[in-house]
Amino acid sequence: MTPLEAMLFGLVEGLTEYLPISSTGHLILVGEALGHTSDAAKSFEIVIQLGAILAVLVHYRKLLAERVAGLFRGRAESIRLALALAVGFVPVAILGVLARKPIKQHLFGPLPVAGALIAGGVVMIAVELIRRARHVQGVDGLHEVTLPRAAVVGLFQCLSLWPGASRAMCTILGGQLAGLSTATAAEFSFLLALPTLGAATVYEMVKARKELLAGGAAGAGAVELAIGLVVSFVVAWGVIAVFLRYLKKRGLAPFGVYRILLGAVVLWVVLR
Repeated sequence: MTPLEAMLFGLVEGLTEYLPISSTGHLILVGEALGHTSDAAKSFEIVIQLGAILAVLVHYRKLLAERVAGLFRGRAESIRLALALAVGFVPVAILGVLARKPIKQHLFGPLPVAGALIAGGVVMIAVELIRRARHVQGVDGLHEVTLPRAAVVGLFQCLSLWPGASRAMCTILGGQLAGLSTATAAEFSFLLALPTLGAATVYEMVKARKELLAGGAAGAGAVELAIGLVVSFVVAWGVIAVFLRYLKKRGLAPFGVYRILLGAVVLWVVLR
């Protein structure tokens, strides 16, 4: 992997991690196009999520500092948010460890990604139309993320283990169906990325540390890994702010249309 390719991977990760269009799916498609389909390349795609994690930490630094301080002081809102994040994280953590190998062996390919993109796009548009028809807005504010709502989001997050489904899409849809506004569901989704992506990244770094740092044909190399992380951080930070402003005025249907079109193109290229 060249530095330019690592930069491209970082750009794609940063642009897609917090949008409901599947960062993993896009990275797999880019990897297929560039010829990077080895286990080391797949691990590289997961590890550069660390840049996107840092973007959340920076964007929500004030909120997180207040909530962490509140935990030590026993404040109810801090304890409630921490418990909600834990409840949302546990299901995908258990299933992710159990299903890691079969997922990487059977679902890291263009056809499974295309299927997930199209199916997710259809569901997003359907939910959007139903919410509009029923004039559903949902409740606003992270204080509205109760433990039952967090559990619903956590169960939906398990669906994101299928590459192409999108962790952001699954958690936002879960939040919407649990009664949250789209913007609040997205905010909780961003914060839930901290334990979810953090655990996945650390686990992958430990499991594939030799391949990741080997360089050459076996891996990306330390320099390329650093480039991917930095680029994904900078781009993801910008995406978070822009996406939140967008969601306060508009819905997710355009992203659903994009997913369907991209999935159709992938199917046409692979099956023609």
